[in-house]
Amino acid sequence: MNAGNLISANRLHDGLVVWLDKQHNWVDDLTQAHVFDAQELEPAQAAAKSALAANLIVDPMPRPAQLSDAGPVPEDFREQLRSRGPSVREDLGKQAEQGGAPAALAHAPALTVAPEHAGIYRYDPSEREFLKDRANEFGQKVARRLSGELSEDDFKVYRLMNGLYLQLHGYMLRVAIPYGTLSAIQMRQLAYVSTRYDKGYGHFTTRQNLQFNWPTLSDSPEILSALADVDLHAIQTSGNCIRNVTTDQFAGAAKDEVLDPRVYAEILRQWSTDHPEFTYLPRKFKIAITGGQTDRAAVRFHDIGILARTNERGEVGFQIYAGGGLGRTPIVGTLVREWLPEADLLRFVEAILRVYNALGRRDNIYKARIKILIKEMKPAKFIEMIEEEFARIALTHRPLGDAVVEGIRERFIVPEFETLPGESTAFAQSYARDVEFRRWVDTCTHEHKVPGYISAVVSLKPAGGIPGDASAQEMLLLADLAEQYSFNELRVTHEQNLVLPHVKRDELHALWSRLKAAGLATANIGLISDAIACPGLDYCALANARSVPVAQRIALRFTEAQQRDIGPVTLNVSGCINACAHHHVAHIGILGVDKAGKENYQITLGGSADENAAVGKILGPGVSYEDVPQVIENILGRYLSLRNEGERFIDTLGRVGAEEFKGALNVD
Repeated sequence: MNAGNLISANRLHDGLVVWLDKQHNWVDDLTQAHVFDAQELEPAQAAAKSALAANLIVDPMPRPAQLSDAGPVPEDFREQLRSRGPSVREDLGKQAEQGGAPAALAHAPALTVAPEHAGIYRYDPSEREFLKDRANEFGQKVARRLSGELSEDDFKVYRLMNGLYLQLHGYMLRVAIPYGTLSAIQMRQLAYVSTRYDKGYGHFTTRQNLQFNWPTLSDSPEILSALADVDLHAIQTSGNCIRNVTTDQFAGAAKDEVLDPRVYAEILRQWSTDHPEFTYLPRKFKIAITGGQTDRAAVRFHDIGILARTNERGEVGFQIYAGGGLGRTPIVGTLVREWLPEADLLRFVEAILRVYNALGRRDNIYKARIKILIKEMKPAKFIEMIEEEFARIALTHRPLGDAVVEGIRERFIVPEFETLPGESTAFAQSYARDVEFRRWVDTCTHEHKVPGYISAVVSLKPAGGIPGDASAQEMLLLADLAEQYSFNELRVTHEQNLVLPHVKRDELHALWSRLKAAGLATANIGLISDAIACPGLDYCALANARSVPVAQRIALRFTEAQQRDIGPVTLNVSGCINACAHHHVAHIGILGVDKAGKENYQITLGGSADENAAVGKILGPGVSYEDVPQVIENILGRYLSLRNEGERFIDTLGRVGAEEFKGALNVD
């Protein structure tokens, strides 16, 4: 085969991958591309530069390739994926057949955002006008970019602040789902957008967001306008700003909840949106809040983590952590305030951000996060500085008043729960006679604070499925089920599943039957196949290795009976050191890295994202892509041989130590 270079780029208006052919035309079929030899390369690069100046393409790059009888063969695995599409989806990318949108979703559904619709925050007319104006403003920026009035560098800051990325195969739009709460109407609109402007699915993330992986730049303003029609947006889902505030997926429903944190998450969302002082921070900034006695929001691994509490007098207050995070330097957050009165919440958060904004490094992207600032200046000094700043702010900034809190709280609809007995005869009978239903209940439900109700978790991880993916048809069904069984409400979990938070126990079997018929009743929540996986190298331009197929192959390695026998264990797979899948805090974490041009995977053990927050430790040398499932099977096999009766994996690991598992890395 003859060696040389392809010239690849992304087409500006739709983001799709294109290559230069021999006549210096841009083609979207790799077989029509040309492999340029050393003499041809310079003129080809000049042609690419001209196309860049003419606003036809973005990011042209030479890529090493071989010319075979079948056409060009990229040497780089990343470029191979770019040429054909994600390895985990044969229905997407270059290998997909082109087809029209289903007729049922050819037009947007009728929209009626009414106060009684669901237990979500109710926008007022001024807030809806703001979202529409924001979409229109972005549309003007897109038009200027397409016309060449704005360069890519000038435009990038606008698209990122509106959630639009340029990824491996094209553009990706990240939609904010504030504190993970959705109405049925909003879910239907997401289904519509996925079909009208994407490829019929969406991907739920660990930040309680939803990502569309195939929108075009040209369509993005229309998408934002359609989202605004149902009080959704993509504001600050990227950029060095305060990102989507996340919380417990059972907020407002959990039996162990001290108070509903969504009210305070909404206050933080409104305060931080387009904040003039904190729109251009040294680095992205993430806040999580929980009101449960159990930490289900991983608050100690956020830039600011907030635990809502009440004291012995019934007063609302908060325990505040700062400087938690994952990525290159995983750190458990520092406790900076044991008790903060409700009135001081915004002032104290602002004090933390002011210190960080003033002192955080802007000269080194790898040292720009607040966790590095706290580590380098020492926690005691950081706490001293935020307390000093807080004292200054308290002289000029009004406290968070009761009227504001109550005003926000009143905009959340409280479901009209019926007065029901704590025990349900219909539920008990179904639970006793239907083994499959019983297994689902045992793994996929959570206790509700109101007698007679329960929260149902819908796994988005069927055997061999893509963690977090939901098709438009599945979204529509879940919207219907939310209306029928859960007061029109859904939740997104940071584990990439969905929740119907308010289901009558009497109706749980009927709900399960509907889910089962649609393939959405996988009984694996908290088990080994309930893996978190970032999009990885199949989609992400930053990734070094694939993550989704690793999670898929591990899930298929274990039968349902084996998973139940193994019991609770968290498994997270990241495709790069940025740790979007939170691999550091999993009981078993997997990190994909590039080793001499090949995918290699580091295994960590002992992480925990709850109130016993811990960062996992690397077990030993990395293993190949092919060997990962066997290594995980070895680890869990060793656990089964070591555990005491009733002992969870994480407890056995803590008792015997990681040394007992090192041999699992050896694969014959």
